[in-house]
Amino acid sequence: MKIHEYQAKALLAARGIAVPQGRVATSAAEAVEAVRPLIEATGMPVVVVKSQIHAGGRGKGRFLEHPDLGGVQVVADARSGDPEPDVDAAEARVRALAERMLGSTLVTVQTGPEGKVVQRLYVEQGVDIARELYVSVVLDRSVGRNVVMASTEGGTEIEEVAAATPERIVREVVDPAVGLAPFQARRLAFALGLQGDAFARGVAFFTALERAFVELDADLVEVNPLVVTRGGDVVALDAKVGIDQNALFRHPDVVALRDPNEEEPAEAEAAGYGLSFIKLDGTIGCLVNGAGLAMATMDVIQHVGGMPANFLDVGGGASTENVTRAFKIITRDPNVKGIFVNIFGGIMRCDTIANGVVAAVRDVGLRVPLVVRLEGTNVELGREIIDGAGIPGLVAAADMKDGARKIVELTR
Repeated sequence: MKIHEYQAKALLAARGIAVPQGRVATSAAEAVEAVRPLIEATGMPVVVVKSQIHAGGRGKGRFLEHPDLGGVQVVADARSGDPEPDVDAAEARVRALAERMLGSTLVTVQTGPEGKVVQRLYVEQGVDIARELYVSVVLDRSVGRNVVMASTEGGTEIEEVAAATPERIVREVVDPAVGLAPFQARRLAFALGLQGDAFARGVAFFTALERAFVELDADLVEVNPLVVTRGGDVVALDAKVGIDQNALFRHPDVVALRDPNEEEPAEAEAAGYGLSFIKLDGTIGCLVNGAGLAMATMDVIQHVGGMPANFLDVGGGASTENVTRAFKIITRDPNVKGIFVNIFGGIMRCDTIANGVVAAVRDVGLRVPLVVRLEGTNVELGREIIDGAGIPGLVAAADMKDGARKIVELTR
């Protein structure tokens, strides 16, 4: 589950991690109201207006409606050299920016060319930055442990750093029994060149960040940039937090942060039915039982020259109703040119799938080719149901690869 930057910072701040002050705004008026308190609290004539979408690269992104405008804007008042900040000028600038940004479509490297509509802004205090660093906590599946990664190349995508200067990334593998050890936190601080107060605060920051990762059941906590101020503070200038969907039952407070506007509608609908669904960019819809088989089905489709339009696992105990719902979700995607139903009946019975497919086709119609491969429990009964339904356009498959080849050929 993804959350917005301002929500991530609130979760981190509650766990003792330093973040700048800020206020969320859903209108230009609310954005303006945030300016004066932030400037007065810091004495700095600077605020930052940040687009809030579930995607990275906002600073380099551009609005479709306003190509001259990026997703993150620094606002300094016209008299920034004077002793007293000109708050009125800053408010006017924030109002003008908010009116252009809210409701506009921001395109970044992570949104794709269609972009995402900005419905929230985060107005944040200015920070007196001396250095920009990078730190994150992720699960390294190759070693089965959490890893804290840090780099001196803050403000740069970590993938770019890994490709160009991998030696500038330092890693500390965390023992789950003890967490990030003090010597490991100090080693990270040394590697980033922190000194004096910044060194001690950095050690505390890394320790708290790794602890927050575990407490939140996160699969990613990334701070980029992590800044060192001229006063020696260590502050999360940006924050990205992703929570493991399977652990949300332990975090009702995090569930409440879900923003339906940022989620794919089909994925949200499927989740409400207890289905595991992820929309993809291909043309072949997949209806499969079991996550492993679903991934293998997508691999085989690509192996024979096609591209899957979705990942869909109806689960081992899905009802006829849920299979029907899954089929309807797939057929509503205008990019789908064919559907491959691939079922291995263990817990899930083939006749249940067959009844669901027949009910869905009769309800919504069949406008694209449909290939069905059934194997396992009640397979003969399932095939009888399919054959007896008299569905034009339905093709049976002998096995998974045969089904993948047939649906790819039919969609061509």
